[in-house]
Parts: sequence; C-alpha cells; structure tokens
Amino acid sequence: MSRFLRWWKFNAVGAMGMAVQLAVLALLNRMTPHYLVATALAIEITLLHNFAWHLRYTWRDRRRVPGKPTRIAQLMRFHLSNGAVSMAGNLALMPILVETARMPVLAANGVAILACSVVNFWLGDAWVFAAHA
Repeated sequence: MSRFLRWWKFNAVGAMGMAVQLAVLALLNRMTPHYLVATALAIEITLLHNFAWHLRYTWRDRRRVPGKPTRIAQLMRFHLSNGAVSMAGNLALMPILVETARMPVLAANGVAILACSVVNFWLGDAWVFAAHA
C-alpha cells in the first residue's frame, strides 16, 4: 500500500479517535477534579480505540507473520510510542493552551491531538506495525 493511502487511512482513524477523545474528555471533565486528569483518561481510552482500528484498517495488510510481534507486543509498542507521544504532547500543550492562551479545554485538546499526529503516524508505520519488525 502506498504511504499516501496509509496516511489517509491513519487520518480517518484519527478523526474517529479525535471524536472519541473529545467526547470522553467532555464527559470526564465534568466528573474529575482537574482537566489534566480527564485528558489523561480520555487519551488512554482513545489509544485502545485507535489501536484496534489501526490494526484492522490502517495497517491491515501487515498481518501477523512468523517473526513479527504478537498483538500484545504491538499494543505495548503502541502505548510506548503513540501513547507516550500523545500523553506527553497533550499534557504539555494543554496547560499552555488552557491556562496561558485561555482556550476552552476541548478546543485546546483538538489542537494538541493534531500536533501529535505526524509523529504518531511515523512511529506506527516504522515501529508498531512495521512490515519487518
């Protein structure tokens, strides 16, 4: 599959994930003591959502073959790469955007998600779902 087509598939999953993350954040932001706690929980739920979709849609042509990581290993890699980038990026950008720039929490989170997406695509393609891991 071409990198261009894969990038579009990645963004389709990302758009669904962004909707999930913002919806969960909106709900949790009312229930938790601080918006950063709500953000971290929303990211984790979205990571699991996106992993399942990337496995079955974005990188579906890279099915399990001998010598490739198991699904559990891929999930761990996804958390160590995309999860770390998403957590660090979102939790670093959110206070700047919310407290300094005075953006609403959901708008700030949308900006943070988009800022992390390019790095997350590269990590997914090169390591998590690599053709030759």
